[in-house]
Amino acid sequence: MRRIDSASEGERQGELLEGVLEQLTSLTEEIRKANLIQLHRIMAEQTGRALDDPVLAEAMSKSQGLSENRRRQALFVNAQYSAIVLHYRLGVIDWAELIAYLRVWCSNTVFQEYWDMTGDARRSLVYESLEARVGRAVDEMMEEIAGGRDWWVVGPSG
Repeated sequence: MRRIDSASEGERQGELLEGVLEQLTSLTEEIRKANLIQLHRIMAEQTGRALDDPVLAEAMSKSQGLSENRRRQALFVNAQYSAIVLHYRLGVIDWAELIAYLRVWCSNTVFQEYWDMTGDARRSLVYESLEARVGRAVDEMMEEIAGGRDWWVVGPSG
């Protein structure tokens, strides 16, 4: 009888430990998501300040020789692009939805110019990173659009 009780108690402890580990893993993921949101909020505030002040916009922009309007557009596009990728990171949208949002952006001439201007930065990303993966997907969509394919049928599926 004691062996059965010991085994049952050991199983209960194992189940409790497993439950605590699941909760800890879930809490860790929620903290990671909250940190991503906070980081995005900080970047959005800085971008907002730069959009309101041409001097800050020039300091924030990596592209030289842009008119004030083009610089502001590039900063805005970057903020929107970052928000779309953040949605994916947080699990709000899946890969197919991410690609769908980006397909629409790829048909926008301001986004196309922004994408062209930021190519060197993307090429310096770690190949396996999410940013690099998304960048390759958008590059492929841009090539297909440039090749004359309609925007709603271009782009990678995975």
